[in-house]
Amino acid sequence: MNILAIETSCDETAISIIATEENSRKKSVTILANVVISQIEIHKPYGGVFPALAKREHAKNLVPVLAQALKKSGMLQEKTTENISEEKQTGLSSLLEREPELLAALSDFIPATKTPNIDYIAFTQGPGLPPALWVGLNFARALALLWNKPLIPVNHMEGHLFSSLVNGKENIPQEMQNPKLPTLALLISGGHTEIVLMKDLFQYEVVGTTRDDAVGEAFDKAARILGLPYPGGPEISKRAANFRNGGKIANGKYKLPRPMLRSDDFDFSFSGIKTAVLYMVQKIEEMTEEIREEICYEFEEAAAETLISKTLRAAEKYDPKTILMGGGVSANSHLQEIFKKTFQENFPDAEISIPEKDCSTDNALMIAIAGYLRALHDPKSILSPDSEKVREMQADGNLAL
Repeated sequence: MNILAIETSCDETAISIIATEENSRKKSVTILANVVISQIEIHKPYGGVFPALAKREHAKNLVPVLAQALKKSGMLQEKTTENISEEKQTGLSSLLEREPELLAALSDFIPATKTPNIDYIAFTQGPGLPPALWVGLNFARALALLWNKPLIPVNHMEGHLFSSLVNGKENIPQEMQNPKLPTLALLISGGHTEIVLMKDLFQYEVVGTTRDDAVGEAFDKAARILGLPYPGGPEISKRAANFRNGGKIANGKYKLPRPMLRSDDFDFSFSGIKTAVLYMVQKIEEMTEEIREEICYEFEEAAAETLISKTLRAAEKYDPKTILMGGGVSANSHLQEIFKKTFQENFPDAEISIPEKDCSTDNALMIAIAGYLRALHDPKSILSPDSEKVREMQADGNLAL
């Protein structure tokens, strides 16, 4: 089974290809290609992701990324140019009518290449930025039409959940394919902060979520207040590490709140921490790098304490056999250290897993993995390219409950 996956939910254009084999002993999964083009430098002047610009860049990048992924996987083979059938060209033009540049690039690429040995096309259906999602969704539908391959829509957050079980090597471990249940996942990114319980495969219950800002959003906003460039999370983390590793001790002058830390639920609130940083900075007559480092340190400590404390309480209630952390913010090294230490000490018999750094941010490998598990365990997720369900598909979706 070979799966090609497409990810365009935000500002990364990504395509991955995985191959799976099954014998009497086990199933093996091999990563054949995992290509990502980031748009961070393009969006930096805006201090965040500009949706219309992200959409335009995806349309420009998708065919080159596809060609690169096919080449890396050994599936890119040229052929004598043949015209696309009139029926398929009409369908292609209809799907990509709002993306003339992408339509032209794909119309040139497809006739000049052999149909690759792909069994399924997985893609991110949502959640994410709607303009960006639509480009990827219609690109996936176009490939399915041209290659006559079935589609597997994947929830972006489900991708993050399963990505934490990928070990970053070419071969994906057997245990990833059948995670021990129940599984508890802390999913943290620029747009989401939630604790998700999976009692059965693909059956999710969001037991905790943010009531305002996502933690990644709060990092970015706090960084902007402190005069740091976008994306703010790595900038705050770098300065917090300088403070921590330099042996400095916080004197309490820049103490930040831990909102909802002791509430009776597992929900979060990060808007108050961000606002506290704003009021704090407004009172500082002269901002020095030393002060900035201490505030970054305190902000990271406050965010980490809140996230870990709530997740630990949820774990104590649900007693999971697997505990995961995924999403872009999971790349934070300090948070990783506390997460591992806390859950290894309190749940020594549970599987504790965090994605490799390359797999924590948005990528198509996580979509391929989720698509593979869907194909393996949930055949109804597989859709024919001309099905009514595909024609009515929307670029949205919360994690299915």
